[in-house]
Amino acid sequence: MAKNNPTILGRAPIGKLLLEYSIPAIIGMTLTSLYNIIDSIFIGHGVGAMAISGLAITFPFMNLVAAFGVLVSAGGSTISSIRLGQKDTKGATKVLNNTLMLCLTNSVLFGGISLLFLDPILIAFGASEHTLPYAHDFMKVILMGTPISYTMIALNNVMRATGYPKKAMLTSMVTIICNIILAPIFIFKFHWGIEGAALATVISQFIGMCWVVNHFRNPQSYIHFKAPVWKMEWPIIKNIFSIGMAPFLMNVCACVIVIFINNSLQRHGGDLAIGAYGIINRLITLYVMIVVGLTMGMQPIIGYNFGALRYNRVKKTLKLGLIVATIITSSGFLICEIFPRGIASLFTSEENLIDMAEAGLRIAIAMFPIIGLQIVITNFFQSIGRAKVSVFLSLSRQLLFLLPGLILFPRFWGITGIWLSMPVSDFLATATAIAMLIYYLRKFVEDENA
Repeated sequence: MAKNNPTILGRAPIGKLLLEYSIPAIIGMTLTSLYNIIDSIFIGHGVGAMAISGLAITFPFMNLVAAFGVLVSAGGSTISSIRLGQKDTKGATKVLNNTLMLCLTNSVLFGGISLLFLDPILIAFGASEHTLPYAHDFMKVILMGTPISYTMIALNNVMRATGYPKKAMLTSMVTIICNIILAPIFIFKFHWGIEGAALATVISQFIGMCWVVNHFRNPQSYIHFKAPVWKMEWPIIKNIFSIGMAPFLMNVCACVIVIFINNSLQRHGGDLAIGAYGIINRLITLYVMIVVGLTMGMQPIIGYNFGALRYNRVKKTLKLGLIVATIITSSGFLICEIFPRGIASLFTSEENLIDMAEAGLRIAIAMFPIIGLQIVITNFFQSIGRAKVSVFLSLSRQLLFLLPGLILFPRFWGITGIWLSMPVSDFLATATAIAMLIYYLRKFVEDENA
């Protein structure tokens, strides 16, 4: 039997599978987040404190870029693993082909339109006359590279979901190592500033894209491109969009929320307050992405066994994932609460910015130990094809809980109210996710006994 035959997802011990599939994904997501942190450090010390604020202005735009990418990548990877669980190799191949074409189509449409209206969008996102040049230079390069980044990320997710977690990890590692090498050269040696940091990202993603495209061109790969690659089928597209809608809406909502945060911070604290949020967001994202890496490893295991009607294995994977996620976010909580000032000082030597980041970080992560549960549960419903439930849980934290807090709390507590809205929404969203999970697990028991 082939080494990478995905049928092991239905046979091997859950703990062993979760290690095999999650560790590469966690390493990849951790390296990606660490690169973003290191990149911010390079920009903060090589370009200036105001450049960090300019970079923070791009966060909602980056969420929007990610939204259109994950719309395809999440749906494509989930459906391909479910097809393999159903022993439908031909169907998984068609999903792969459609995933590639949707990536190219989305990137050209979204990237092209965004470039036409770049400055007005950034101003609406909270840019001032001081931060707009930095945000513009960064996003201009990122948007021109969307065909590369979308293809690389989507095919890498499909690679992981179809039995190649280690190769998927290597893609991330190669991309990030290249990025870490190129960014300081472009910033400090060539003096290309924040634009150089963006260019390093796109070049590195191009190298990763070549790697994953070559994998799926190889007939020896379990799933690979088969002609006609260019043929798109509406039923498959519809399924991809249906599954990908949850993370898509989550990223769109994150975009809207960060716009509110940036504009509110601009009113209550100015450009430096936005820079403080940029630092806090990088740190929070690091631990969130580690948990996301865990769920990426869980996804093919859950998807395959759900497709094969092995509900007991599905529940075992979920339980183990919840435990590990809680350990991850709890460790992040402890580190950030014990060393907030030292961590903030890594990004800048500007004392006012450090003070703002330290104060905000302590409050923002107050409910961090439980947020891993919400992330795992939301992705669990995505992995079993329960798109509507996953969409609801994705939106609950940001639209139902965080947005009202961002509107109400600053009226009473100013910038502190902005930070306070984050842990409050974390608690309410996690409680909602747990309640939904309990309800659906009871239905699984009924289905097993039927």
